[in-house]
Amino acid sequence: MAEDFARAVDDGLKLAKRIYFGHDRAVAAPRLTEPMERSSTSQAHLPSAPMVYAVIPDPGIVDNPDLPSYQPHVHGRCDPPALIPLQMNAIELHVDCYLDTALVTVTGSWRVHCVMGSKRCDCRIAIPIGYQGSILGVEVEIPRKSYTTQLITAQDGTELEETAQPQSGGFLKPNIFTLTVPQVDGGTNLSIKMTWSQKLTYNDGQFFLDIPFNFPEYVTPAVKKISKREKIYLNVNAGTGTEVLCKGCSHPLKEKMRNAGKLSFSYEADVLKWSNTNFSFSYTVSSSNIVGGLFLQSAPVHDVDQRDIFSFYLFPGKQQGTKAFKREVVFVVDISKSMAGKPLEDVKNAISTALSKLNPEDSFNIITFSDDTSLFSRSMELVTSDAVERGIEWMNKNFVVADGTNMLPPLEKAVEMLSNTRGSVPMIFFLTDGSVEDERHICGVMKKRLSNAGSVWPRIHTFGLGVFCNHYFLQMLANISRGQHESVYNTDHIEERLDKLLTRALSTVLLNITIEPVQTLEEVEVYPSNIPDLTSSSPLMVYGRYKGKFPENVKANGLLGDLSSFSVELTVKSAKDMPLDKVFAKNVIDLLTAEAWFSEDNQLKEKITKLSIQTGVPSEYTRMIQLENTEEASKPINTGGKKKAESNGEKQKMISRKIPLQNFGIGFGDTTATRENVPPGFGEQRAPDAAEKFVKAASSCCVSLCNKCCCMCCVQCCTKLNDQCVIVFTQLFTAIACIACFECCTHVCCACGGDD
Repeated sequence: MAEDFARAVDDGLKLAKRIYFGHDRAVAAPRLTEPMERSSTSQAHLPSAPMVYAVIPDPGIVDNPDLPSYQPHVHGRCDPPALIPLQMNAIELHVDCYLDTALVTVTGSWRVHCVMGSKRCDCRIAIPIGYQGSILGVEVEIPRKSYTTQLITAQDGTELEETAQPQSGGFLKPNIFTLTVPQVDGGTNLSIKMTWSQKLTYNDGQFFLDIPFNFPEYVTPAVKKISKREKIYLNVNAGTGTEVLCKGCSHPLKEKMRNAGKLSFSYEADVLKWSNTNFSFSYTVSSSNIVGGLFLQSAPVHDVDQRDIFSFYLFPGKQQGTKAFKREVVFVVDISKSMAGKPLEDVKNAISTALSKLNPEDSFNIITFSDDTSLFSRSMELVTSDAVERGIEWMNKNFVVADGTNMLPPLEKAVEMLSNTRGSVPMIFFLTDGSVEDERHICGVMKKRLSNAGSVWPRIHTFGLGVFCNHYFLQMLANISRGQHESVYNTDHIEERLDKLLTRALSTVLLNITIEPVQTLEEVEVYPSNIPDLTSSSPLMVYGRYKGKFPENVKANGLLGDLSSFSVELTVKSAKDMPLDKVFAKNVIDLLTAEAWFSEDNQLKEKITKLSIQTGVPSEYTRMIQLENTEEASKPINTGGKKKAESNGEKQKMISRKIPLQNFGIGFGDTTATRENVPPGFGEQRAPDAAEKFVKAASSCCVSLCNKCCCMCCVQCCTKLNDQCVIVFTQLFTAIACIACFECCTHVCCACGGDD
């Protein structure tokens, strides 16, 4: 889908060359892709900032709505439709950072500058979202109409689809959300507000924010007289109450406020060209040791759960001089046929890198599985240069794809190998791209095995590749073992994301974390229920609900690298200016969905549905729709023979219409695709183009020529041809028919002459 989108944009940029802006141009016409550059077109034309495109099925409507060029008519149609990037008149970015989450709002104005004033076209919005982001909503305002996204229950969505056709929309790639606004007049200005949440990354004591804000040159208005105002507002609430230090910024922000744990910046400027770099910001919270805090907040008035809210955090600090944990690591890798090629190669590279980072006192093993299970060694191997070299050589020889996906035997073998662990942290890294039918049974077996494994049981860190594996099964497997889960939906970033998971899990600094005396509270619920370990590569954030009076003195307890006990006082504060329910909404919904999948609890599914609709975060049990509001035309009033529009100061009546969008949930795995060894990836398989249809039609026609006079595929192919191709084919077939008639007449005449 992403490649088709990029090709459509490339076609649109070519069509945009037709538009005449007069002599007062501010920017050059869109540069066409050079022949040698076309291999990278799919990446170059994907949006790197919020964008809006005119959907052009008929190139004849492309023209300047203010200054018609009266160019010759273009015959034929664009199939698929071309996408012309609309020019942007204003942009405003508003970011609120709370703990490790950023709530992002982008407001902008775009103009349909490429369609005749008497014509209409659909407009497609494309929103690239940052790291682990989730779309929260889109609002569009045009004259006499408005559009708003809204979440409804999955059942209501199914019923709506029975009466209305779903509009194109959803995720073009895992990080690019698209939405279509139907039938907008040429020359119209669209005011659009987009909202999403995303995670801040953390490395070496610093938080990093990166928001897609790199606009291509061709969205700058071509007319010099149009003012271009760019605004950025940033608020940071680290929650620590200690000094926050700014380390870097991509744009010239001006500091507006600085308090303990809080920063505020702004930037406003009239620009010649829009921002050509992502908005990035980094800051650090000064701490040399593990520190933490706890926030309390009353439930919002309309919250579906009226229990009060609490949230606690732990920052790892610099951890200098702290003894590292001894680690026993088992890598369990899926080598089914769907993993062939780049996925398996990237996994092998990431594991090789992780092995090189292990310490000499650590130990490791590698297990592969398909229908059968293979082991690098019958017992754990101490980390030596020789053992690591043998392990890499074994992977080179044994990472050979085979049929089948049998997950339970390798997991049981890994747990068995780590059952006698003493004085170290046992870890299992489980990597798969498939889904199997006994996943709930696997979770039940692992839960029972781990409960009997002692105080420090094996951590199962899971990594899911593609959309065919059950990510909620992997999430549940990680939750029951205090492990961590990471996912990648396409094959572009497998090695990078797997390396992040391995680095994060292998840098554990605090084990078996508990919060006292939270367990004594009434109706307390913690997300996740088994608190994960604290690592030096990532702070720990936990969310919960409770009833009753929260204790004033709270401690976080755990085990350090030498397995000695550790305790730190948590400062309890009221979070009046921090929307904790929105900050943790995506995490909570994902964790509850994994629980609901495992328990098959309908009440829990209903709870997730209500929480999703309340917070605006999509879930597996809700559907996103587009709500169209249209102003009802004013009724004329007769005043002495003259008709006058009604204007009594009252608001215009609005006519509402619900437009269903395509379902973009990732689902609960695809066992059929796993059995058929479909490679991991994101999006639907590319539909065949007209030439491919014609070749396929010709092949089928030859096979069934005896009993079919016309191939339906060929007919469908012919309907896709443009006018010029139809004319050429008509002339060709007419010439062939004339030649055949001439040959027939020749035979007839010659036969008659012979008789005479």
